[in-house]
Amino acid sequence: MKQILQNLKDGRTELAEVPCPRVGRGALLLRTTRSLISAGTERMLVDFGKANPLAKARQQPDKVRQVLEKVRTDGLVPTLEAVRNKLEQPLPLGYCNVGVVAELGAGAAGFAVGDRVASNGRHAEMASVPVNLCARIPDDVTDEAAAFTVIGAIALQGIRLAAPTLGEAVVVTGLGLIGLMAVQLLRAHGCRVLGIDLDPAKLALARQFGAETVDLAAGQDPVAVAETFARGHGVDAVIITAATRSNEPVHQAALMCRQRGRIVLVGVVGLELSRADFYEKELSFQVSCSYGPGRYDPLYEEQGQDYPIGFVRWTEQRNFEAVLDMLADGRLDVAPLVSHRFALEDAERAYAVVGGAEPSLGIVLEYPGGELQRLREQTIAVAASLPGAGAGIGVDASTSRAAAVSFIGAGNYATGVLIPAFKAAGARLVAVASSGGVSGVHAGRKFGFARTTTDTEALFTDPQSTALVITTRHDSHARMVLQALAAGKAVFVEKPLCLTLDELAAIRDILVPRPRLGVPPEGLEPGSQHGPGGQEAAPAPLLMVGFNRRFAPQVQKIKSLLAGVTGPKALVMTVNAGAIPAEHWTQDPAVGGGRIIGEACHFIDLLRFLVGAPIARAEALAMDTATGDSVSINLGFADGSLGTVHYLANGSKAFPKERLEVFAAGRVLQLDNFRRLTGFGWPGFKALNLWRQDKGQRACAAAFVQALRTGGPAPIPLEEILEVSRVTIEVARSC
Repeated sequence: MKQILQNLKDGRTELAEVPCPRVGRGALLLRTTRSLISAGTERMLVDFGKANPLAKARQQPDKVRQVLEKVRTDGLVPTLEAVRNKLEQPLPLGYCNVGVVAELGAGAAGFAVGDRVASNGRHAEMASVPVNLCARIPDDVTDEAAAFTVIGAIALQGIRLAAPTLGEAVVVTGLGLIGLMAVQLLRAHGCRVLGIDLDPAKLALARQFGAETVDLAAGQDPVAVAETFARGHGVDAVIITAATRSNEPVHQAALMCRQRGRIVLVGVVGLELSRADFYEKELSFQVSCSYGPGRYDPLYEEQGQDYPIGFVRWTEQRNFEAVLDMLADGRLDVAPLVSHRFALEDAERAYAVVGGAEPSLGIVLEYPGGELQRLREQTIAVAASLPGAGAGIGVDASTSRAAAVSFIGAGNYATGVLIPAFKAAGARLVAVASSGGVSGVHAGRKFGFARTTTDTEALFTDPQSTALVITTRHDSHARMVLQALAAGKAVFVEKPLCLTLDELAAIRDILVPRPRLGVPPEGLEPGSQHGPGGQEAAPAPLLMVGFNRRFAPQVQKIKSLLAGVTGPKALVMTVNAGAIPAEHWTQDPAVGGGRIIGEACHFIDLLRFLVGAPIARAEALAMDTATGDSVSINLGFADGSLGTVHYLANGSKAFPKERLEVFAAGRVLQLDNFRRLTGFGWPGFKALNLWRQDKGQRACAAAFVQALRTGGPAPIPLEEILEVSRVTIEVARSC
């Protein structure tokens, strides 16, 4: 299928071939017939992409501060690579979609195959959209008119916050698509409306819809006109739908308002407010959030948990329905708002118009339809013409020890770290899977995968891959590991291995089967795999967890230095993890497992590796915080060594993120952020410093690839993986 993508690095707009997205749970798979380009939002993205690096930085000062902080802690080169990787990722455009339901995801209710639906889906021939972001289109509303539903809902939500009543005088500043729809909706509320803009054509449309107008280009004074319009009392409310960096729209709105008037910001304007403007009149000011209640709430949007109508009358979905009802009744007329129509194939020309090639307002994209089987193709070749691409095509990987690898997941960490590491290690990159298709296409093109897919299940039985790399959300790790191992695939799974002890037991059972009667056949050790007649069976598939820090060059140096120490050691790992919002998926016990299971496992493994002895006991104390992600973990090892992991979310970003201190035999080693290793009192060793941070990701991937090629032992012993995973889960449970 075809989808429109935006390159934020250079501003190019592309109509790309992308696999059909996988229909998610509680979602609808839509076959798109029309979509509307949001001239305001999408033009800002185009302009941002075309801007030079300095201009990009000026537009995002908060991001610049984050970059500078990362330079201080991680070094310049890794920071530049992270920024470059982020800008290279294509951005799927669009949020005003009309389509026909082709398939219902599991748990999706209230819709049927064949329903016409308005949604916030992308500019793509097929779109997967959660049900709470969809609304059924009345029979007498055309697809083209329904494409304005989401824009209308943005205007409607701003109006709901302004709470106008019959006969009130309301100003709309900015007469783009949202502003002109707001004018009509306010008129339907029985309000008198004054529209303000610079464009004569838009002003004419506002007058056509029943508003009075102020022409800023003609030098009219909006405050004076508004005073007359409000019969000397000041207007009741101002809705700002403009896009400008100027503070004037808010300042003028305050001057226009009556005592205790209301100002609602729907657009994007300067917000250097004057207290005097608001104080004397006791004005209220509110920023409207998109389509309405539910927006950006993952429980509502992703998990389909609707708000009770008795408590939240107007959610974003119910706002969609209200706009569609207004269209059906003829009280909302969008036909005059359409300035251009383009076939999807002419998308680049459409975005040239968006970029200012000619005056425009509502730009509608028309989709060609075509054979549904073609549109629903979930696997496409993406890089057959690239050097090294096509590796694995037509080759049965099971016939050789080739390290033929497929990736499940193509997020930031996969594309920024893991895939480059596997490519550098010489792995043959066969396929990459993603749920939406876009990130997989990007990874496929950039790194030379043979194909990309949204059909994750097919990779478990794909004969062209010897190994799967799993980089999905944490709650899917155990299931995918078990499925891959059962299919005979080697597995590299990004931490954590699993979230529960039951999942861990299932993984252990598939890798370390127990003899039925407790006595193995003669000549085999307990727990060995054996076939009929006592013959030794094929070894279990290779399993590795992405505990990369043990492979870091400075950690390897510490390990070599400790090899000469016979007594117990004391290790202190301080992790300045930083705060993550409670609503982030990693904090959800059911999805991310929490940060102790999700990330602190790294540091438990690191101490286990350096001590070289099993963990005999573990205990933890958690700070009393809302998220419970500031924890001190104490480990006792079988050789008498002690380890402490301080995993803290309440520190400063100016402090190094990770610091390791090792005390042994009257000597000390200190590792700061995987850049500076210093020895104190260590004969023959003073320091090992690196120009750039190296946490061992490349060496970790290389070790896995080497084991695949040679059939050698696992780079991390299985018993250590299982031990660290068990201890981490038990520690997290005790907090």
